[in-house]
Amino acid sequence: MTNFPKDIYTEPQGYSIDTLKNLGPLTRMAGIWEGARGLDVKPKAEGPKKQAYIERIELQPIDPQTNGPQLLYGLRYHTHITKPDQIKTYHDQVGYWLWEPATETVTHTLTIPRGMIAMASGQTAATANQFELVARADNPTSGISSNPFLEYAFKTIEYRIQVCYLDDGTWSYSQDTIMMIKGSAEPFHHKDNNLLMKVGEPTPNPLALEAIKKPS
Repeated sequence: MTNFPKDIYTEPQGYSIDTLKNLGPLTRMAGIWEGARGLDVKPKAEGPKKQAYIERIELQPIDPQTNGPQLLYGLRYHTHITKPDQIKTYHDQVGYWLWEPATETVTHTLTIPRGMIAMASGQTAATANQFELVARADNPTSGISSNPFLEYAFKTIEYRIQVCYLDDGTWSYSQDTIMMIKGSAEPFHHKDNNLLMKVGEPTPNPLALEAIKKPS
């Protein structure tokens, strides 16, 4: 059980407003990235189907966030995915990657335009080269919520994502969305993975930019 403070209103004092210098294990994720080696294993009536995909993800720093004494640094992201040689969107996703230094916790929120949201979390060191986050349908603080049809036909019971930073400056992810599909007795593992290469630098958050401009 987490030992929360009795004072739930007073915000921390003297914390840095430079998000890019306080992202912990998310530091190397900041920026604009592209990956052309994505592989999706999705459910179909005839069985699992493999699909290659191309991805672009933009992760930009946000201003520090406080919930009373709780302090979070983070990245706002947008992921856009297409099939090779196609313009039509294959997958679209928005959300936040958050780092809480006090508890060494990473939180990943995601929203997709098919009526589903999730929040996965996990603990790791600030200098970690890899980490894993988990969300479960029965977890009130790292959970999953879907629209009525998805809950009926493709109920997601668990979501896992592993992030790994590589020595050449790239990073990869591997995620497993575990679903109970109507008519099937066994869970289905909907898997996605990709390798991402940087194509653009992050833009510092507005507060940090203002502080940099001010004379010392």
